[in-house]
Amino acid sequence: MESSQIIWQPPANGIEKTELAKFIDFVNKKEALKLEVNYSEIWNWSVTSSSRFWDLIWDFTKIIGEKGSRIIEGENNFPGAKFFPDSKINYAENILRNPSDQIAIEEFGETGIQKKLSRKELKDKALRMAGWLRSKGVKKGDRVCAYMPNCSETIITMLATTSLGGIFSSCSSDFGAAGVIDRFEQIEPKILVAANGYFYNGKLIERMSEIKTICKSLSTVEEVLIFEYAGDVTNSEPFTNFDNVYLSSPLEKFVPSNFNDPLYIVFSSGTTGKPKCIVHCIGGVLMQHAKEHRLHLNIKEKEKVFYFTTCGWMMWNWLVGSLFCESSIVLYEGNPFHNDPSKLLKLAETLKINIFGTSAKYIDALSKTGVKPKAHLNLESVHTLCSTGSPLSPEGYDFIRDNIKTDLQIASISGGTDLLSCFVLSNPFDPVVRGEIQCRGLGMDVDIFDNAGNSLIDREGELVCKKPFPSMPIKFWNDPENEKYKSAYFNIFEGVWRHGDWAKITERGTIVIFGRSDTTLNPGGVRIGTAEIYRQVEQLEEINESIAIGQNWKGDTRVILFLKLQPGFKLDLETKDKIIQKIKTNLSPRHIPAKMITVDDIPRTRSGKITELAVRDIVHNKEIKNKEALANPEALNYFKNLAELQQD
Repeated sequence: MESSQIIWQPPANGIEKTELAKFIDFVNKKEALKLEVNYSEIWNWSVTSSSRFWDLIWDFTKIIGEKGSRIIEGENNFPGAKFFPDSKINYAENILRNPSDQIAIEEFGETGIQKKLSRKELKDKALRMAGWLRSKGVKKGDRVCAYMPNCSETIITMLATTSLGGIFSSCSSDFGAAGVIDRFEQIEPKILVAANGYFYNGKLIERMSEIKTICKSLSTVEEVLIFEYAGDVTNSEPFTNFDNVYLSSPLEKFVPSNFNDPLYIVFSSGTTGKPKCIVHCIGGVLMQHAKEHRLHLNIKEKEKVFYFTTCGWMMWNWLVGSLFCESSIVLYEGNPFHNDPSKLLKLAETLKINIFGTSAKYIDALSKTGVKPKAHLNLESVHTLCSTGSPLSPEGYDFIRDNIKTDLQIASISGGTDLLSCFVLSNPFDPVVRGEIQCRGLGMDVDIFDNAGNSLIDREGELVCKKPFPSMPIKFWNDPENEKYKSAYFNIFEGVWRHGDWAKITERGTIVIFGRSDTTLNPGGVRIGTAEIYRQVEQLEEINESIAIGQNWKGDTRVILFLKLQPGFKLDLETKDKIIQKIKTNLSPRHIPAKMITVDDIPRTRSGKITELAVRDIVHNKEIKNKEALANPEALNYFKNLAELQQD
């Protein structure tokens, strides 16, 4: 490997002071081993000695709770293994540990600072809200849902819910009513917390109309809390004001739960229908995040962590989880480029942020503005830049090094909603190589398989995980026989998790991810289900049928929507605008396709299902291997060599 490919080297005198080095020393003393301060060595031990590894993670990170004697029940069952089956634990108790005057949350919007909360204030507000929820009958296992911006009240709602052993789920405010209903209706919440509006690009977007529509579809909701994020917006409904929760007597004792009891319900992309409801457990999420934040990212007490996210993306859950390290977190709500493309990096300079998290799409968009933050910003405090959502291109690494900060660890990380954590990410020991992810996660037996299930080195294939891990989903909601669950991850390789990423592991152990291996759309790292788009578009009288694919384009993915029109209609500007408004209003701006193209027919299987994979392959000039499965293979000709797909 050429030295020019190395973007960052760890400081030679700093490795021994890292949390990972301390953990290796901890393992050596507990296990009477002589592991070197070497990443591949500790990774190998972590996957060959799974039970001891996770046992010591609990001890090293000082998780609050009763651990119990059993570490993994049914360790060889994948799926089916259970971690810490005898334990008692509460998520909020761990996140709210050691309340003090130290800052916990700094909250910003497009117009500047909005709020600061200390750890003591955060705990007080969360427990008062928990007291209010308890007075409304919320108990262990009940669902509390939030339709909220990225603000401290969303975090308070989550912590209050989990203090009681309740289950929390959220959608960001930019989702339309249909997208929210598709998600929350399935999980039957008892309480809905919603903001009356949000701000984006200098504009107020009111949400009271959407909230009323949502409430009509959620028959199980017994109470609606309205948070006046957008000020005093007209409200004729008898909803409760969010501030009332702080008038309640605080919860006096956290409700103990089992390690494998539900914590979060998050949602799949909705590719084949309504989004699947993925249920994650308390201990699995807490333990995975503790491992990733402390050992991989080396987050320490009082450090400041920022991630540009919404509460509809799993990186919100990941960011909030870093409070366990007694770090502080920074929230931003709104357009990251509003009035200034360097807005977020200026925030990093002003607040002296230590870990700056964003998406590869943000880096790409920032590079196109022509700004050079390194020339006018002092980012000395920032030691790590995290990027996720989609693969960070080699050019993205170059831009960060050349225009943001030279001596900066670029932590490209990848996992997803399915595990609410990472399969591959960074470590403080190894160099960062341009275009490559540093390592596989500790305790995560990640491999690359060919179609026959053989391991590959330096060759592209399916990213898999060969052993159970704590943050596996415990189930899908409304999937009593686990059929959807098994089909999602275990339908290709028996006893092995297939993640749906196309990737390779290099000879030196780094990872390169090339994109999705299935039909989930992933523009800018935002998972988009095609079925959600179809449900909206095909309600229009102009549209007969539609099919959407992700086209690889300039280091990212863009959504292409092909439309079969009804007779007598044209895809003119008026029709395009109707489609855009329909998608934007009922789903979100992120669902809007980059291009819309008319076709005469759409290929389908003999059972009548449209086949996105075949269309995607044709667009990318790949051979179609399953033409015999198509009822109308001639329809593929409409998607070949389209000039529009060679243009921006």
